[in-house]
Amino acid sequence: MKYTTRRAIGLGLTGLTAFAAFFIVGMLALILWDVARHGARHISWAFLTEAPSDGMMGGGIFPAIFGTAALTLLMTLAVMPVGVLTAVYLHEYAPPESRFARWVRVAVVNLAGVPSIVFGLFGLGFFILFVGGNLDRLLGYQEMHWAQPGILWASLTLAVLTLPVVIVSTEEALRAVPLDQRTASLALGATQSQTLARVVLPGALPGILTGAVLAISRGAGEVAPILFTGAAYFLPDLPTSLDSQFMHLGYHTYVMATQSPNVTEASGPLYATVLVLLALTFALNLVAVIIRTRTRRKAASAH
Repeated sequence: MKYTTRRAIGLGLTGLTAFAAFFIVGMLALILWDVARHGARHISWAFLTEAPSDGMMGGGIFPAIFGTAALTLLMTLAVMPVGVLTAVYLHEYAPPESRFARWVRVAVVNLAGVPSIVFGLFGLGFFILFVGGNLDRLLGYQEMHWAQPGILWASLTLAVLTLPVVIVSTEEALRAVPLDQRTASLALGATQSQTLARVVLPGALPGILTGAVLAISRGAGEVAPILFTGAAYFLPDLPTSLDSQFMHLGYHTYVMATQSPNVTEASGPLYATVLVLLALTFALNLVAVIIRTRTRRKAASAH
């Protein structure tokens, strides 16, 4: 093949990939611009700090903001330890030919492909009816206390949904730690556990935090899993305990788009709610990104 032909093919592939990248970024920018253009004019201090009123056609969305943030934080606290420990076992401790490790990896891959609505049904059946029902019996409650939808069960359901993301990203981060560092630590007399705690995990921490960012992005916008496990149609009060129901920005958006008696009149608050949901998701991601950046800088300065 002549040089000019190879060069033409290379330039063509470069142009094609660049077009695909610009197309994706352009679509994202178009969506953000449309949401911001229609929603920014309806955002006010009252909209952000008051509870809904007048059939959710008036008032604000503060209970939904609070519920979304609380749900996402609880989900992150639940999924990160389990996901990181699972990845550490698979990569650091499981024998290379372990059948159990292979089964776990197959389960993780299959779990990533399960539709989100199935996770909602799983949360209802396992967390609420099975775990919650048994807790009520063990604790002697005469009426349903834990065997009903609540923010705890919704956050645990989202934790199961985002678990594959955390496991895969943590394994990749552990795999990226140079073998020389492990070998040097072991050669100096450190045990495997000491090497893991003082060398491997600090080196993999930025990648682990990347998994946290991806989990937050996935979980914050999910609606289907929380339909059965804790989200409320209209609840002006804030959740005060782990068994309380809550409002969610994503579910609030769905309700306003499908159940509002006047869709045209509700379009302004609807766009504003979507804009707040995007801003909240970006803010939670930004916190994780800042922590990851500072961790990388400390690791770089230590070396």
